[in-house]
Amino acid sequence: MKQDLFICPRCRTKLDRDAPDRVTCPQDGLEFRKVDGVWRFLLPESEAHYTRFIADYESVRRSEGRGSTSADYYRLLPFKDLSGRHRSDWRIRTRSFNVLVKNVLTRLQAPLGRALKIIDLGAGNGWLSNRLSAQGDRVIAVDLLVNEQDGLGAWKHYEHSFTPVQAEFNHLPIMDRFADAVIFNASFHYSENYAETLKEALRVLSPQGWIVILDSPVYRRAASGEKMVEEREAQFKEKYGFASDNLRSENYLTYTRLKELARELHLRWKFITPFYGLRWALRPLLAGLSGRREPATFHLVVGRSNQKI
Repeated sequence: MKQDLFICPRCRTKLDRDAPDRVTCPQDGLEFRKVDGVWRFLLPESEAHYTRFIADYESVRRSEGRGSTSADYYRLLPFKDLSGRHRSDWRIRTRSFNVLVKNVLTRLQAPLGRALKIIDLGAGNGWLSNRLSAQGDRVIAVDLLVNEQDGLGAWKHYEHSFTPVQAEFNHLPIMDRFADAVIFNASFHYSENYAETLKEALRVLSPQGWIVILDSPVYRRAASGEKMVEEREAQFKEKYGFASDNLRSENYLTYTRLKELARELHLRWKFITPFYGLRWALRPLLAGLSGRREPATFHLVVGRSNQKI
């Protein structure tokens, strides 16, 4: 039985649905299952590549006290952190989310006259997917993590439905031109190859769709980004005993790198900068006065294809 969403992440053949929780590739015989409500599309050849990263990442997140056993905790995100442990992080997410909806998604939806089809890349516990599905949008939440506290397994806590999918950015199991918006949810900087990741995002994006890079660090100078990575790895080694450098992620963006990607992939970028508060706005000035490296800037980096269809 054919279905209209999933393709094989290896060969891109449309998958056959053999059962409600199982699809199979007729080309290479790969089988993919839905386990505990999460579709598992991580390719066998990729599992070893990500095993250490997932283990280290989950270890750090547990140490930080991420997640909860309360459904209310998840349902109130990003507007309220009932745990009280990461309120500053969620204040940033709240402001980014409000700008995303008002300045990007509402404007994208208006000429379409229908609900949006959105891919939430780096969905984590699914908070953004829940909020967007509450607005009536059809949302696919993609992440590597599937645990119930901080990964896709948290889907069960929400009252609004979306489709949780374990997959990697560069091998999405989603048909061509499916999405109106592809949102990198504080996750683009984990990519090991920005160009390849964006090519895959463009493949699943409709001709008039938008790519949104949300809450990834941007620097004017690459040296500042490299210094940030060094500081983070040293901090992780001291606190957790490992550097958390198992993936060869690009880790940060610069305006020069974004221009390079725009030229290579025929994109045009628009930068939308939320106001995160006066203290946040003064960070570059204070860093300069004290001789510290420049702090990261967080934009909503919105991209569209320049190519005519």
